[in-house]
Amino acid sequence: MAALSPVPSMEDLKVMFQESSLIFPYKETPKKSIFLSNMDQILNYDIPTAHFFGPNPDFPPETVAERLRTALEKVLVPYDFMAGRLKQNRELGRLEINCNAAGAGFVVAKSDVSLDEIGNENLVCPNLGYRQLAVQRLDSLPPEVDQPLCVFQVTSFKCGGFAIGMSTNHILFDGLGAKVFLLNLASQSFENKPLAIIPYNDRRILAARSPPQVSFPHPEFLKFDLPVGPGSTPPKFDCIIEELDFKIFKLTTTQISHLKDNITKTSKIHRISTFAVVAALIWRCKAFSDDKNRVSTLLNVIDIRPRVNPQLPSSYSANAVLPLGVSETCEEIQNGAFSKLVEIITEGAKEMTHEYVKSAFDWLELNRGIPHGDYMVSSWLRLGFDEVEYAWGKPMYSCPVVNHRKDICWVFRDAVDGGVSAMVALPSQEMNIFEAVFHDFFASI
Repeated sequence: MAALSPVPSMEDLKVMFQESSLIFPYKETPKKSIFLSNMDQILNYDIPTAHFFGPNPDFPPETVAERLRTALEKVLVPYDFMAGRLKQNRELGRLEINCNAAGAGFVVAKSDVSLDEIGNENLVCPNLGYRQLAVQRLDSLPPEVDQPLCVFQVTSFKCGGFAIGMSTNHILFDGLGAKVFLLNLASQSFENKPLAIIPYNDRRILAARSPPQVSFPHPEFLKFDLPVGPGSTPPKFDCIIEELDFKIFKLTTTQISHLKDNITKTSKIHRISTFAVVAALIWRCKAFSDDKNRVSTLLNVIDIRPRVNPQLPSSYSANAVLPLGVSETCEEIQNGAFSKLVEIITEGAKEMTHEYVKSAFDWLELNRGIPHGDYMVSSWLRLGFDEVEYAWGKPMYSCPVVNHRKDICWVFRDAVDGGVSAMVALPSQEMNIFEAVFHDFFASI
């Protein structure tokens, strides 16, 4: 199946910004500093998402904006850290969140296009125009005022439908933490309804051991020759902004089933996950743009909640993820059996044991480092943002918003046929190779 470029006509959704303000907790919250785990420390970048809703005569966009504002005021009490600001603890050389109730961002906007103009097929192809639906900073704030850690945006369309955009600093939480937050935000959009889930906010549950005990090598992190401790600053896992091509690569349920059937015939894996199949294909496409004599490393982002003992609460509202690298030579990736790549990814994930997790957090306590690999694949397949029930209904579609990360590929459900889409951003020449390999792969099976 062809890769889909972001729809050219939809690069500009003709958005007019009407209001930009700060939302504060509806009642006083304790002033405190929140400890950030060693994984939280390095995820200091924004993740924008967009959630689309069709017209609802009982909830026009103006009503939704007011309901959402009130829901945010309520939910910022149990999620007080979302209304706080990052600060550097110079004595410890660590970032913390200062819970000072400085507020979350809130934006109201209007688009001069309708959802029908975008079209169902195009709606689920996250295009460049979606960046207008989830702004990442409030230009209305004076330069000396710290920007909020999260910004929410309600954008109405000409048809009466609307989008809720959310841009959050990754330090706040991972994908599953975001799902719990959205369930709670949605619960507060109803009148007199309790929180859906009590969030578990104690991040010290993932603090390093004292003394640290590093029992594994951790090649998934790039070590910097930087000081650790008083006066130091954690490195930031981000990349430069450059000219990139954006494409969505789609795999139908039929294609995925066919690949799984073929792998089963030649592989010893008893249970083949959709993620492993998609990640293996992405890895293969990416490896073709590299020197075949070098080793390529794919980073798999793994949820560690069920992998530690005792297990973390499912309501843990922070970052409970770790990258795990799997490696192979580019020549073997290009010429070897596809099933072998699926096996490498599947077997590699089993290394993420309780002791490995503890060792990784301890390594980060002793070293300054960031995730390191040729490509990272982050799965949204289990998040289910489109299953969240608000007072005005469930989203017709939820998706990540394209951004400047050329080192991360996001994988998510395709809302049209239930297959899988992969959002890829690469320099033009690398994208041409990636796309050609993707097409050739399906032409050969």
